[in-house]
Amino acid sequence: MKTKLPGLLILFLTVTSLAAQIKKGSILRKEVPAPAADVTRPKLVVGIVVDQMRWDYLFRYYSRYQNNGFKRLLNEGFSCDNTQVNYIPPYTALGHTCVYTGSVPAIHGLSGNNFIEQATGKELYCTDDSSVKTIGSQSNAGQMSPRNLLTTTITDELRLATNFRSKVIGIGLKDRGSILPAGHTGNAAYWFDDSNGNWISSTYYMNDLPQWLKTFNQKKLPESYLKKDWNPLYSLNTYTQSTADNNAYEGRIEGAETPTLPVKTSMIYNGNLGMIRFTPYGNTLTTDMAMAAINGEQLGQGTSTDFLAVSYSATDYIGHWFGPNSVEAEDTYLRLDRDIAAFLEFLDTRIGKGNYTIFLTADHGAAHNTDFLKDHRIPSGLWDDGTTLKNLNKLLQEKYKQEQLVISLVNYQVNLNNILITKEKINIDSIKQDCITYLQKLPGVAYVVDMAQAQSVNIPERLRTRIVNGYYKERSGAIQVILKPGWFTGKIGHGTSHESPYPDDSHIPLIFMGWGINHGHLNREINMTDIAPTIAALLHIQAPNGNIGKPVEEVLKQ
Repeated sequence: MKTKLPGLLILFLTVTSLAAQIKKGSILRKEVPAPAADVTRPKLVVGIVVDQMRWDYLFRYYSRYQNNGFKRLLNEGFSCDNTQVNYIPPYTALGHTCVYTGSVPAIHGLSGNNFIEQATGKELYCTDDSSVKTIGSQSNAGQMSPRNLLTTTITDELRLATNFRSKVIGIGLKDRGSILPAGHTGNAAYWFDDSNGNWISSTYYMNDLPQWLKTFNQKKLPESYLKKDWNPLYSLNTYTQSTADNNAYEGRIEGAETPTLPVKTSMIYNGNLGMIRFTPYGNTLTTDMAMAAINGEQLGQGTSTDFLAVSYSATDYIGHWFGPNSVEAEDTYLRLDRDIAAFLEFLDTRIGKGNYTIFLTADHGAAHNTDFLKDHRIPSGLWDDGTTLKNLNKLLQEKYKQEQLVISLVNYQVNLNNILITKEKINIDSIKQDCITYLQKLPGVAYVVDMAQAQSVNIPERLRTRIVNGYYKERSGAIQVILKPGWFTGKIGHGTSHESPYPDDSHIPLIFMGWGINHGHLNREINMTDIAPTIAALLHIQAPNGNIGKPVEEVLKQ
């Protein structure tokens, strides 16, 4: 017969045994985790947006790229080969904003480079801010800030996550290309002033330019580059991916006799330093500025991750003027390839290979020149919005006895004179229907959509989604016009534009490389809105507060 130990004795022995084990450290040690190490992040994130870069440029000129520029990004990084702009219209301000907010105009509030404030009928530029002053020039080119942007950016979220220890700098020839990526809390944004050739800023950020930038401006690099002339990198007969150089599809740089290379900028710039925007030297100057900013601001040298947002804008000016099939465009991308190679080599040396993360994308693509398409039996055409506006107002005046009932057709939207319509008690639904009926009959018009009915309109879902994503009630027109593929606004036949929801304009490159990034490529469709949350996941920080995108998980190392 077994003897049962009294309950108190059992409890005593159990506690004694536990105490002995605790003293030896044989239990409980695993139950108390060690203090967590700091979150690991790269020293520097560099975001590059190439203005007007079509996705196919990565491969159209691939055989002519060097090994250390675009090819290095592709061969060492992760390429998302089917990245789409998921709103309309695809313009510069919206593209840069979408990349850095993970959001769309319906949320972040920027419905165009310029847009109509529906309450007042006044046109507003995306970064206009009369409350600030120019720093670095006597011009008004610095009266700019991000105040019209209604959401945070990934750069804002990095600043917030590190209690503002991270530095954020935005750089671009265009004010909107530097200001919007730098966000509301950026330490600085710098852009180019044509009047004096300086990189400038505004009192939103500072009261004086830093000494490193004063020294940089004193080098007078724009003059130095323009005096070199724009000569092709290679013999013109080797530019086989382009149309013959002298043709009717291209515009001429002011002062040049023909739309051809070489361009004797040294002879024709005549003090017009803004001409550098229309040459590949605008991108080289931007690269110089990016390197100077990294050195001057000591980016990547602190205890927290810093962020440099770079916008290459000369590609857009050249694309608009010469078109995507021009020798000038091909030469520009071959030169940009060299600039990117030099920049990556600089980052390897200054920050350390493997210590930085870089991504490269575009704000939008570009359509083919309409006459070029016609000459190759592809349907296309130009939509004269100026004449359309005039005729539309004439039609409405005859019926409603009021002038200028439509203020503007900016952004392919019918912006109504809401103040006048309210004052005269005109039925707005009647006006909208008259506009729709008229516009639907015009050549080149595919769809005309009442924004109030956009969710239920009978058009392809892809277009409907992009219309809805692009509509911000306070800053968008009452009616959206969608042209047929191959059509865009204009009166003259040279160059190109980017204003449609179709692949020419909406399919953009996206490559990640460096710290925390896998090597590979992805063919499934992702959206431009997925870039910011992917960077947020990489850095273990909150996504921007208007974000609608999702992290591209395949890009990130586990």
